[in-house]
Amino acid sequence: MSVHRIVVVGGGAGGLELVTRLGDKYGRGKDVRITLVDRSSSHIWKPLLHEVAAGVMDTATHQLSYVAQANWHHFEFAAGEMIGLDREAKTIRLAALPAAPDEGEGDLLPERTLPYDTLVLAIGSTTNFFGVPGAQENTIALDTVEQAERFRRRLMAACVRAQNAAEEFPSPGGQTAANGAGTTNDAAVDGAPLPGQPPARPKVNLVIVGAGATGVELSAELRNTAEVLRSYGLRLDPRKDVRITIIESSPRILKALPERVSGAVAGLLGKLDVDILCGDSVAEVRKHEVTTTGGKVLPADITVWSAGITAPAVLGTLGLAVNRLNQVEVLPTLQSKSDPDIFAFGDCASCEWPEHGFVPPRAQAAHQQASFLVKAIDARLKGQALPTFTYRDFGSLVSLGKFSAVGNLMGGLIGGSMFIEGLFARVMYTSLYRMHVAALHGVWRMMLDTVANRLRRSTVPRVKLH
Repeated sequence: MSVHRIVVVGGGAGGLELVTRLGDKYGRGKDVRITLVDRSSSHIWKPLLHEVAAGVMDTATHQLSYVAQANWHHFEFAAGEMIGLDREAKTIRLAALPAAPDEGEGDLLPERTLPYDTLVLAIGSTTNFFGVPGAQENTIALDTVEQAERFRRRLMAACVRAQNAAEEFPSPGGQTAANGAGTTNDAAVDGAPLPGQPPARPKVNLVIVGAGATGVELSAELRNTAEVLRSYGLRLDPRKDVRITIIESSPRILKALPERVSGAVAGLLGKLDVDILCGDSVAEVRKHEVTTTGGKVLPADITVWSAGITAPAVLGTLGLAVNRLNQVEVLPTLQSKSDPDIFAFGDCASCEWPEHGFVPPRAQAAHQQASFLVKAIDARLKGQALPTFTYRDFGSLVSLGKFSAVGNLMGGLIGGSMFIEGLFARVMYTSLYRMHVAALHGVWRMMLDTVANRLRRSTVPRVKLH
């Protein structure tokens, strides 16, 4: 009996859940071979990257090794980035895997091909810069752990520099600007001080472009980080010396969510002294400033771009039908419209959602599609007709860190939506990640992991400082 080779490209939330369940179901047998392909060596739940960027999550305790997961759940892992597809030969082409500076010369792995009988594309999405001048060069996206860590290091460096500058230029009255007791001249905040006036109070200016879930959650976590850093000895006023501005081209933040949720979040961000600039878009990004189409010039020590997504460019080179965002167009079975042997799901797929448009790029959608594909692939292996995917919207939750959480819940269950806020919403938001951990490790290991993380918090700082 020939071996059926299932290759899943992309180890995000959906892809990793899929190969884990397929490995548990078929991995011990000899007639099905499951392989996960990813350019990284480890996995972290992407909705948590804003916490990594803010320093409130240590990646070392939350990253999951693909090799270890493959061993535990009976699938194989192939390291590499997909760069080509031969549909006739049923092979994918993987780029060479370069060695790190301390791993010797040459490539760790050469360019190679990998055969498949069933191919599943789950490579997620990347940041869409919309062609804005300077955006790609002068901003930080939050697509990967490396980018989130880069932001965290730059944030820490900016805070240290601001404190040093405040100590060098004390405000009038003998007090430093860092202790928050000096006065600030509004005319000098965004530029040079007026003649005859003291230097403006040093500030850390953070600009976030895009008020979707990522941008909003990051702004709240950054305010929390600023307050924590002060408790650890950084003498900057977290409200006056750390300025956080969100720029959103739409009339309101969180435009994909109900207005009640958007309004509640905007009110909470206002209490956190987060400046929200709606109805204006970015015209240009320079190294230390952001210019809007409305003519505003905002100082920016660090600029984060979270204004939209697009599918990876490689999808447009495979000969498959894609939309304007490079997403693979799929049938209700999640099969590519161009090839029945190829499936796609998650952010990289364009799946119709009757009467609503298209399935939104959310973690819950990827989770539902991964569960569906386990059944669909089982039917395919048995030679049966494939079922059709139906997306159920269970609502959305937005975390504001320790301050609160807001969302609408149970939409897919009761036909409407239930607004929730506060501690209950925070608990529900946390449970989403725990559900992901349970899908990868089982309920009992998830519970042990939760307890371990609680105990670990008592011996580590609340913000990663190194």
